[in-house]
Amino acid sequence: MADTVTEPAETPAALRHAEEVMGTVFSFDVRGGDPDAVRQALREAVAGLHRVDALFSTYREDSEVSRLSRGELAVAECAPEVAEVLGLAAEAERVSEGWFSTRYRGVLDPTGIVKGWSAERAARLLAAVDGVCGVSVNGGGDVQMLGAPEPQRPWRVGVSDPLRPGGLAAVISAAGVDELSVATSGTAERGAHIVDPRTGRPAVTDLVSVTVVGPRLTWVDCWATAAFAMGSRAGLDWLESLPGVEALLITAGDEVRCTGGLAARLG
Repeated sequence: MADTVTEPAETPAALRHAEEVMGTVFSFDVRGGDPDAVRQALREAVAGLHRVDALFSTYREDSEVSRLSRGELAVAECAPEVAEVLGLAAEAERVSEGWFSTRYRGVLDPTGIVKGWSAERAARLLAAVDGVCGVSVNGGGDVQMLGAPEPQRPWRVGVSDPLRPGGLAAVISAAGVDELSVATSGTAERGAHIVDPRTGRPAVTDLVSVTVVGPRLTWVDCWATAAFAMGSRAGLDWLESLPGVEALLITAGDEVRCTGGLAARLG
């Protein structure tokens, strides 16, 4: 779980919004741009989230993913977003050597990639509005940041401490980069919900959380899930091998393990 850390600012203008969708809350913070144009883009972004929920929800019998899983639809008959997400998920499965999977107990379930992908997509839609200088979209604790909230002041994200409710394990800064995302997988909020794809059962691991930092939320969300299932030693080694990615791993024994370049992102 992560929370965007911001301080009140008069300029540039800030537009904030929270939307309940996909069983969680998506929080928007948009800086700069013409207010009417930003509000219109925000309406489009929110509508896009609800459309994604309708397409991909495994709890809706009539969603395209549910119908696809039952064999009632082919991928070619689905909305273009379905093929796009399944293609991205296949790449995540390849890069993680199968530790990230779109199957849950034998049933198609791409929700492990959908939230991060949809939050990133919403952020990029808002960032494309003329005059917008910064966007932060927080989808249930996973954050995509683009630009900056103010000149000379970057976005900062607090990473919750899984062993000390209300505390922070770290603060991640987007200083010096135009895009940064932070995603956390673990047991603190949802219990043992991450599955070992080799067994189909909850992952047996020494970890309580994995936070991954990188440019695109689509990928870091997947990498956090895969690394958690791997365990601290294999997960850290694998994350170290990924270009442009840093990570913070916390074990049940309160041991903190980090990738070599994470210190540059703290602050």
